[in-house]
Amino acid sequence: MATLCVSHSESTTVTHPFHPTLIERFARARLLVIGDVILDRYLVGKVDRISPEAPIPVLLKADERSMLGGAANVALQIAQYGATAEILGIVGEDARGAEIASLAEDNGVIARLLREPGRPTSVKTRVIAQNQQMIRIDAEDIRPPAPDIEQTLLAAAETAIAQADIVVLSDYAKGVLTGDRAGALIDLARKAGKPVLVDPKSRDFGCYRHATAISPNAKEVTEATAITVTDNDSAEAACRKVLELWPIEAVVLTRGGQGMSVLGDDPEIDHIPAHPPRKLFDVSGAGDTAIATIATGMAAGLSLNDAARLGNIAAGIAVGKFGTATVSLDELRGEIAGDVAGGAMTWDAAAGLVRQWQSEGHTVGFTNGVFDLLHEGHLFSLEQAAQRCDRLVVGVNSDASTKRLKGDARPMTSERARARLLSALRVVDAVVIFDQDTPFELITAVQPDRLFKGRDYSVETVVGREVVEARGGSVVLLPLVDGVSTTDLIGKMGGT
Repeated sequence: MATLCVSHSESTTVTHPFHPTLIERFARARLLVIGDVILDRYLVGKVDRISPEAPIPVLLKADERSMLGGAANVALQIAQYGATAEILGIVGEDARGAEIASLAEDNGVIARLLREPGRPTSVKTRVIAQNQQMIRIDAEDIRPPAPDIEQTLLAAAETAIAQADIVVLSDYAKGVLTGDRAGALIDLARKAGKPVLVDPKSRDFGCYRHATAISPNAKEVTEATAITVTDNDSAEAACRKVLELWPIEAVVLTRGGQGMSVLGDDPEIDHIPAHPPRKLFDVSGAGDTAIATIATGMAAGLSLNDAARLGNIAAGIAVGKFGTATVSLDELRGEIAGDVAGGAMTWDAAAGLVRQWQSEGHTVGFTNGVFDLLHEGHLFSLEQAAQRCDRLVVGVNSDASTKRLKGDARPMTSERARARLLSALRVVDAVVIFDQDTPFELITAVQPDRLFKGRDYSVETVVGREVVEARGGSVVLLPLVDGVSTTDLIGKMGGT
């Protein structure tokens, strides 16, 4: 485990497994994903009336998009981290199969797609209105592949496995990994000395025999072991049951809002608390993000447990996005930096995140303050700001800056504590500490789209206005909560 020293106004040393050089090692990793390739389609629009033909909502379509799904989404996530990602799967001889191949090429994924005559490419179509999924329509054929396709698949796998650092089996129960094929692929990988991680779908985990690690969710492990997972104790019982029943080396149990549980060589189970998203939009593909990150982390040299912690962080980012979305290196780097620094990101990490969000079409807002003794007025202002943008960055005066502005008796709480409290709020997406008397330099570095201050300011007096307006952004003055301030609270406590 690497030790990373983070400097604050008070000297602090934080032990963290994710040293910055970890991210750079991703580019040297090569991973092979084998499994069920799916095309995820999204029909996005607005519903504001009921059909006169039947009591059903009418969607006014505004957008239609396609994304790599299933095993292809796992490979896409690996490629987004800068590692070499190869996908091996089966599609049909149809336009959807060609679309998957094109999407893979456009996103830097090496695609070995076997086209099987008579098999339609698996497609999941989701209809979305007001950021809510209304219905999902599946088109698929889950028959096992024809014998000649199966033999071609195994031969191609043997060649690709030899070049990979780690193999991931992504089972969506669409036919590629059913029957004995998963076991045959694991045997090929183990013969070549390559670790194998499995995202399972079968209730019989015996088909994944000799896997390095299997990563079921709570529902899947409950079906496999008949132990309902509700808390840490039942999670541990289910994980131990898996290792008792089947020759599998380790279990990484993903538990949604309860985090992850890892059981392997260490006799003690490792319960990893959930890394909560700042905003929860969509859980689609979160499992793909988790196993892709775990595999990439292991390929970069992390232990299974530390890689699971990294996957937990990435999954928390993914569920804050719409649709089957991937996590960027900047986002992962920024979240790691925030964890290491007690909630606050470096300026570079925050600027990288803002660029990423803006490239995805999000409106990024910025506000700032001391936030000493966080109170209702602060929370109200932050909620008002978050309602007027897609992502909210908060600048926090450092301890030294606060003393210059407020006097030697302030702040009441350290910059680290204030950053941690703010970063824990659902409405806040990033926290950055600045040491200057004003946030002008930070705003220049971050380049937000909207700047928020209270209505006790005028637009002309807001620091950073010219920076934001120069790029077509705007200043928004927010309502305040009367009679609530840190100074009043300190006075009531008999402070300075």
